Amino acid sequence: QGQLVESGGGLVQPGGSLRLSCAASGSIFSINAMGWYRQAPGKERELVAAITTDGSTNYADSVKDRFTISRNNAENTVDLQMNSLKPEDTAVYYCNADRVKHWRGGRLYTSYGVWGQGTQVTVSS
Repeated sequence: QGQLVESGGGLVQPGGSLRLSCAASGSIFSINAMGWYRQAPGKERELVAAITTDGSTNYADSVKDRFTISRNNAENTVDLQMNSLKPEDTAVYYCNADRVKHWRGGRLYTSYGVWGQGTQVTVSS
Protein backbone atom coordinates (compact mmCIF):
# COMPACT_ATOMS: atom_id res chain seq x y z
CA GLN A 1 0.00 0.00 0.00
CA GLY A 2 2.92 2.34 0.64
CA GLN A 3 1.15 3.96 3.57
CA LEU A 4 2.63 5.57 6.67
CA VAL A 5 1.20 5.45 10.17
CA GLU A 6 2.35 7.77 12.96
CA SER A 7 2.05 7.18 16.67
CA GLY A 8 3.31 8.60 19.93
CA GLY A 9 1.68 12.00 20.00
CA GLY A 10 0.09 13.41 23.10
CA LEU A 11 0.01 16.15 25.70
CA VAL A 12 3.23 17.07 27.47
CA GLN A 13 4.41 19.91 29.68
CA PRO A 14 7.02 22.42 28.52
CA GLY A 15 10.45 20.92 28.95
CA GLY A 16 9.11 17.43 28.59
CA SER A 17 9.91 14.77 26.03
CA LEU A 18 7.97 12.76 23.53
CA ARG A 19 8.93 10.14 20.98
CA LEU A 20 7.05 9.86 17.70
CA SER A 21 7.17 6.76 15.56
CA CYS A 22 6.26 6.19 11.95
CA ALA A 23 5.90 2.83 10.27
CA ALA A 24 5.43 2.08 6.61
CA SER A 25 2.71 -0.46 6.03
CA GLY A 26 2.47 -3.08 3.34
CA SER A 27 5.15 -5.16 1.74
CA ILE A 28 7.89 -2.59 1.45
CA PHE A 29 10.73 -3.04 -0.97
CA SER A 30 12.55 0.19 -0.22
CA ILE A 31 12.12 3.70 1.09
CA ASN A 32 14.33 6.61 0.19
CA ALA A 33 14.41 9.71 2.39
CA MET A 34 11.99 10.04 5.29
CA GLY A 35 11.07 13.04 7.35
CA TRP A 36 8.82 14.63 9.89
CA TYR A 37 6.75 17.70 9.16
CA ARG A 38 4.45 19.65 11.40
CA GLN A 39 1.58 22.03 10.96
CA ALA A 40 0.25 24.33 13.65
CA PRO A 41 -3.17 26.00 13.44
CA GLY A 42 -3.08 28.88 10.98
CA LYS A 43 0.42 28.04 9.83
CA GLU A 44 1.89 26.26 6.85
CA ARG A 45 3.26 22.77 7.10
CA GLU A 46 6.99 22.88 7.73
CA LEU A 47 9.85 20.41 7.67
CA VAL A 48 11.03 19.46 11.13
CA ALA A 49 13.65 16.82 10.38
CA ALA A 50 14.66 14.53 7.57
CA ILE A 51 16.90 11.52 7.22
CA THR A 52 18.30 9.74 4.20
CA THR A 53 18.82 6.03 3.71
CA ASP A 54 22.48 6.56 4.54
CA GLY A 55 21.59 8.25 7.81
CA SER A 56 22.35 11.84 6.92
CA THR A 57 20.06 14.23 8.76
CA ASN A 58 18.70 17.73 8.47
CA TYR A 59 16.82 19.69 11.10
CA ALA A 60 14.86 22.87 11.23
CA ASP A 61 16.78 25.50 13.16
CA SER A 62 14.01 25.69 15.73
CA VAL A 63 14.47 22.05 16.76
CA LYS A 64 18.11 21.45 15.89
CA ASP A 65 19.42 20.97 19.42
CA ARG A 66 16.33 19.35 20.86
CA PHE A 67 15.01 16.79 18.38
CA THR A 68 16.66 13.69 16.98
CA ILE A 69 15.46 11.77 13.96
CA SER A 70 16.41 8.15 13.42
CA ARG A 71 15.37 5.30 11.18
CA ASN A 72 15.51 1.55 10.95
CA ASN A 73 15.76 0.55 7.32
CA ALA A 74 15.09 -3.11 8.04
CA GLU A 75 11.88 -2.28 9.91
CA ASN A 76 10.89 0.59 7.60
CA THR A 77 10.37 2.92 10.51
CA VAL A 78 11.44 6.42 11.41
CA ASP A 79 11.32 7.99 14.86
CA LEU A 80 11.51 11.51 16.17
CA GLN A 81 12.77 11.96 19.70
CA MET A 82 11.63 15.34 20.96
CA ASN A 83 13.24 16.79 24.08
CA SER A 84 12.94 20.13 25.84
CA LEU A 85 9.58 20.67 24.23
CA LYS A 86 8.21 24.18 23.96
CA PRO A 87 4.65 25.43 23.52
CA GLU A 88 5.56 26.52 20.00
CA ASP A 89 6.21 22.87 19.15
CA THR A 90 2.47 22.27 19.40
CA ALA A 91 1.28 21.01 16.04
CA VAL A 92 0.09 18.02 14.11
CA TYR A 93 3.16 16.05 13.15
CA TYR A 94 3.22 14.18 9.86
CA CYS A 95 5.55 11.48 8.67
CA ASN A 96 6.70 11.65 5.08
CA ALA A 97 8.56 9.41 2.68
CA ASP A 98 9.76 10.84 -0.58
CA ARG A 99 9.75 7.52 -2.42
CA VAL A 100 8.30 4.19 -1.38
CA LYS A 101 8.57 1.04 -3.44
CA HIS A 102 6.14 -1.65 -2.36
CA TRP A 103 4.65 -4.90 -3.56
CA ARG A 104 0.96 -5.22 -4.29
CA GLY A 105 -0.73 -7.97 -6.25
CA GLY A 106 2.62 -9.39 -7.26
CA ARG A 107 3.75 -6.14 -8.83
CA LEU A 108 6.17 -3.50 -7.64
CA TYR A 109 4.79 -0.01 -7.26
CA THR A 110 6.51 3.27 -6.57
CA SER A 111 4.80 6.04 -4.63
CA TYR A 112 6.16 9.54 -4.23
CA GLY A 113 5.42 12.01 -1.51
CA VAL A 114 3.70 9.57 0.82
CA TRP A 115 2.19 11.07 3.97
CA GLY A 116 0.92 9.69 7.22
CA GLN A 117 -2.36 10.75 8.78
CA GLY A 118 -0.70 12.92 11.40
CA THR A 119 -0.42 12.77 15.17
CA GLN A 120 -1.20 15.63 17.53
CA VAL A 121 1.52 16.98 19.80
CA THR A 122 0.42 19.51 22.39
CA VAL A 123 2.91 21.21 24.69
CA SER A 124 1.16 23.07 27.47
CA SER A 125 1.30 23.55 31.20
